[in-house]
Amino acid sequence: MSVPLLKIGVVLSTMAMITNWMSQTLPSLVGLNTTKLSAAGGGTLDRSTGVLPTNPEESWQVYSSAQDSEGRCICTVVAPQQTMCSRDARTRQLRQLLEKVQNMSQSIEVLDRRTQRDLQYVEKMENQMKGLESKFKQVEESHKQHLARQFKAIKAKMDELRPLIPVLEEYKADAKLVLQFKEEVQNLTSVLNELQEEIGAYDYDELQNRVSSLEERLRACMQKLACGKLTGISDPVTVKTSGSRFGSWMTDPLAPEGDNRVWYMDGYHNNRFVREYKSMSDFMSTDNFTSHRLPHPWSGTGQVVYNGSIYFNKFQSHIVIRFDLKTETILKTRSLDYAGYNNMYHYAWGGHSDIDLMADENGLWAVYATNQNAGNIVISKLDPVSLQVLRSWNTSYPKRSAGEAFIICGTLYVTNGYSGGTKVHYAYQTNASTYEYIDIPFQNKYSHISMLDYNPRDRALYAWNNGHQILYNVTLFHVVRPDEL
Repeated sequence: MSVPLLKIGVVLSTMAMITNWMSQTLPSLVGLNTTKLSAAGGGTLDRSTGVLPTNPEESWQVYSSAQDSEGRCICTVVAPQQTMCSRDARTRQLRQLLEKVQNMSQSIEVLDRRTQRDLQYVEKMENQMKGLESKFKQVEESHKQHLARQFKAIKAKMDELRPLIPVLEEYKADAKLVLQFKEEVQNLTSVLNELQEEIGAYDYDELQNRVSSLEERLRACMQKLACGKLTGISDPVTVKTSGSRFGSWMTDPLAPEGDNRVWYMDGYHNNRFVREYKSMSDFMSTDNFTSHRLPHPWSGTGQVVYNGSIYFNKFQSHIVIRFDLKTETILKTRSLDYAGYNNMYHYAWGGHSDIDLMADENGLWAVYATNQNAGNIVISKLDPVSLQVLRSWNTSYPKRSAGEAFIICGTLYVTNGYSGGTKVHYAYQTNASTYEYIDIPFQNKYSHISMLDYNPRDRALYAWNNGHQILYNVTLFHVVRPDEL
């Protein structure tokens, strides 16, 4: 119980004790305690020990007594005056005390009513204070939870921004390198202008060496700029609508300048005919093509044309075949040891997509899964001539959970699905043997992707989406270091 309630209880208890004492003590103080005295005739008379009058006029008086003829006693008795009590001073004091007691009793009743009212008010205020205290606790807890959520969100944002700091520092170095190239070009330009005015005043051999050196450095810089980290994928461009739900199409990233042929393969098994279109415009607007018959049917949609040859997985096997499109002969065959095939470790959409061949700036690759790696993706770098495995990387990403995959600058990118909302959310860097989870959305326009490959020459993604041939442009983040030139 709270302190105000304890105080009120003490006051009420004290008042009750005072009232009880007064009711027991006042009569004795004014002489009202009574006792029983035995009368002469065997009866009892009540008398007040404190108020027996000493004056004869204040008591019963016997004036005479005699016997009658029968022997009975006859007495003459005079009763006391009736106005004796009114003249008694102690009776007046008693009345005054009684009046005071009555006044005090009334005051106590008034005080009691006020106390009860104040007690109810205090109890009401106590309940309100408890309610306010509960609300303050709720507000405090809610404020703490809100601050915790805000802190968590800010911390997550800082974790996202922190990796960009060293990248921005490298960008500063790249900017200085570009400025240096610009200054050298301006210097050479000024030297050439002076040579035009003053022939023979400069060493041509030295000038040629400087121009050649600058040209090589610029070429190396451009080669470095061709590689980078994937940061974005554009909206899709539908090139053509043809074929079945599954298939693959591509161009040769190592084709000579002016060779823009398009290669087209419909279906994912039991087919061995490859269409050749002379150019992208022919592929878009006509059905004029040349057909090439492969010696074996292919499996899946993971074929790739690279440096004049088509590389494909032989149906129902883990054999990779290199087929020359010009001579239409098999140049090389090799088995991928332990690689799953025949729908053992396919992509999420199925379709015998166990072995996926692809190319990037660094060469030819094979993506598959093995029992030894628990069905997780294995990345192998292949020699494009001998098909020998140069090096392999075991990842921890289950191949059956991957929608599709492609490789850019030695980094394998994996999508989270093949239908509906799709995004690139896993990347494995072969140059560092590390991986990370990312979030790069792209539009799955026709809701079923069965082929997705990168072409380093076009810097674009080729996709087969539910009978539609689609292109995506990619955005790469470039980092060029002066010591690499």
